[in-house]
Amino acid sequence: MKLLSIGKSDLKTPYIGMGTWAIGGGVWWGENDDVLSIHTVHEALDHGITWIDTAPVYGVGHSEEVVGKALKDRRHSAILSTKCGLEWRHETPCFHKIIEGKHIYRDLSAKSIRQDVEESLRRLQTDYIDLLYTHWQTPDLSLFPLEETMDTLMTLKKEGKIRAIGASNVTPEQLELYCQYGQLDVIQEKYSLLDQRIRTDLLPTCQKHQVSIQAYSPLEQGLLTGKVTMDTVLSDTDVRNNNRFWKSDRRKEALAMLDSWKPMLEKYNCSYSSLVIALTAATIPDLHILCGARKPEQLIDNASALSLKLDTEDIRQMLAAVPAQI
Repeated sequence: MKLLSIGKSDLKTPYIGMGTWAIGGGVWWGENDDVLSIHTVHEALDHGITWIDTAPVYGVGHSEEVVGKALKDRRHSAILSTKCGLEWRHETPCFHKIIEGKHIYRDLSAKSIRQDVEESLRRLQTDYIDLLYTHWQTPDLSLFPLEETMDTLMTLKKEGKIRAIGASNVTPEQLELYCQYGQLDVIQEKYSLLDQRIRTDLLPTCQKHQVSIQAYSPLEQGLLTGKVTMDTVLSDTDVRNNNRFWKSDRRKEALAMLDSWKPMLEKYNCSYSSLVIALTAATIPDLHILCGARKPEQLIDNASALSLKLDTEDIRQMLAAVPAQI
């Protein structure tokens, strides 16, 4: 199985990783069976998906706790990433949002990052984190200077508490500063066939500095799985109500795109999910893709994309059906 490097670090993984936001459960995702979630993480490892990604804010600590239980006896088999910078211990001038009834604030100060890491290590039941992302950036860098943030991360790396550094949800200017102040190995950004913004505003800088990209929401939160119709109704609290591609007009475009690809499902004997994952990976060289799952069957379907090899002409034909970027 082909392995991709993560930036300039010594970490290498298959191009598909497992996202565990939904495993956190709560209001956005509904209640989960933690035993089933643990089994899903084990299925990921068994199917060659070794990069397991989580964050403190997913379920306000719950996702990390479940991942920690899942990896307790298999830690050596996983590349484990989590995040810092969103916390609910105290107020800061940078309010993020309310999650599970808690007011969440952005804080990328040295003190807060170290507290985040110590709490994550405890919940994850490990003594090191392979890759630590800053989760959301501070709009006003005078509050938490990025030089201080990166210095803290580099120090944590020297101490052996983390092995590599990542940043999520960055602007091109912030990305340049991260690379100026230390070794940034990867960014985690929203990217899908429907939303290719990062190709123009972040990809050139990443290629310049040898920073990898890990794309989240490649299936647009289930929209591109082939299981959604125009009649699909979301609950009032469903996080996907905030996804512009789930709105009526954009959803219709997405479903028409999938419908045009039906012949490919038979040709490659695959599902829409695995087809979309493989096609998305073909749009950027060495792209890492993060696929969420909270049930074994979802994970197994995603993992099947690892062995899917698309013909060049089929890639061209399918990409021609992708709606214009807006």
